[in-house]
Amino acid sequence: MNKKDLDIFKKKLLEEKLTLEQELSGIAHKSSSSPGGWEATTDNIEVGSADENELADKLEELDDNTGIANQLETQLTGVKSALERIDAGTYGICETCGKPIEKERLEANPSAQISLKHGH
Repeated sequence: MNKKDLDIFKKKLLEEKLTLEQELSGIAHKSSSSPGGWEATTDNIEVGSADENELADKLEELDDNTGIANQLETQLTGVKSALERIDAGTYGICETCGKPIEKERLEANPSAQISLKHGH
């Protein structure tokens, strides 16, 4: 892969990283127990003064936010991994066969780790 393409993919990955972190910060906060991890949150509610319906709504919101946060965190991990591969000089190489990943695959998914042949 030439330097120009690599710079373009790095820029896309950095933009995606920023977007994912912004989306995560809207529904989660950085985990104190898991470095680099995120924990879903909801708007604060006074548990002592909340009725059952409010409490149920908050629990449902937390459950929804947890699922979304998990998905976003997985995507963020993939983006960070791709940025690490750029720094290591292994970006764009299929982890299954060691051959270059198709450019069109990387354009569609810059954090791809395997070629179209090995993807699902």
